[in-house]
Amino acid sequence: MAIEGALPMKEGNARFSQVEFVNRVFLGDALEVMRRIPGGSVDMIFADPPYNLMLQDPLYRPNQERFEGVSEEWDRFASFGEYDAFTESWLRECRRLLKEDGTIWAIGTYHNIFRVGKIMQDLGFWILNDVVWIKANPTPNFRGTRFNNAHETLIWAARDRESRYTFNYRTMKAYNDDLQMRSDWHIPVCQGKERVRIGGRKAHPTQKPEALLYRVITSCTKPGDIILDPFAGTGTTLAVAKRLGRRYIGIEKNEAYLRVCEERLRRTVPYPEDILPNRLEERPRRVPFGELIERGYILPGEFIYSPDRTYRATVMADATVTCGGLTGSIHRVSAQLLGKDANNGWHFWFVEREGTMVSIDELRQRAIRDGGEPPQQA
Repeated sequence: MAIEGALPMKEGNARFSQVEFVNRVFLGDALEVMRRIPGGSVDMIFADPPYNLMLQDPLYRPNQERFEGVSEEWDRFASFGEYDAFTESWLRECRRLLKEDGTIWAIGTYHNIFRVGKIMQDLGFWILNDVVWIKANPTPNFRGTRFNNAHETLIWAARDRESRYTFNYRTMKAYNDDLQMRSDWHIPVCQGKERVRIGGRKAHPTQKPEALLYRVITSCTKPGDIILDPFAGTGTTLAVAKRLGRRYIGIEKNEAYLRVCEERLRRTVPYPEDILPNRLEERPRRVPFGELIERGYILPGEFIYSPDRTYRATVMADATVTCGGLTGSIHRVSAQLLGKDANNGWHFWFVEREGTMVSIDELRQRAIRDGGEPPQQA
């Protein structure tokens, strides 16, 4: 059983086994650690890379208090070319690590997100959406020289154009009060008790709100899926993944951030398993009319009836039905009899069983419950 916690990088080119890399946080360079993880092993990636903000001078609030923005070494690049090479390297590894039907989320601002998106397309990722995270409480533009930058952009992409990716559409619609979830998300920035602090100062300058990751993970993963965050920071992605019953892999090169991440994961309690499944996405098994004939619930040559017995149709061996010169599916023939463009034949037709009219939909439900077992008698 894997025990969560920090692990140093392995020496040389040794790869991690499944037990070694799941539910772990690795201390080291993202690219080097990713190269040691088996390919095709990750369901979803959330990447919050350096934004390449290129801040040359300090910023001050109107009260002359210095603004604590992003000034760390990890966000400094000599040129766009250097940043692009860095971005292509980690994105290439992300694509290798994703399962065939996996997806990736990359977040950024106008400083970097367009460059990231272009490189993603060049590498073969298939962009599904760009989501705008609209901040309810953005940091002002202190110099007053531009519009207040009140949003960040997330790119959601599949590994390939042909990927059969997970999207919990019905779940997200219910999540949004039965309205289709839009691509503009109004979520406050991380603040209050959620903001991790060390000695009264922010532990990380760009800590993302848990609400943002909660929505991302709920929308496109299932319980038990493996989620990778190659720039884990203080562990927001990993903590939310753990709470939602997903497995996780974190990578962080800054040891101070990693210690915060470890403690955060230690305090995170997963939700009970019985409240995790995306039940709206669980579709019942489909049983076509022809399968009822194959399995003996209805016999070729048998009659089926409209509810009031006004119409009687004969069941043919090829799963069509005939009635009054009309031939077709149970749906098509019932619609023609009613003078409609379409009709649900499952609710229109009945069979007679021991002197009682039984809906063919009831026979279908029996077939689903019985699995592969035929009825004892038709």
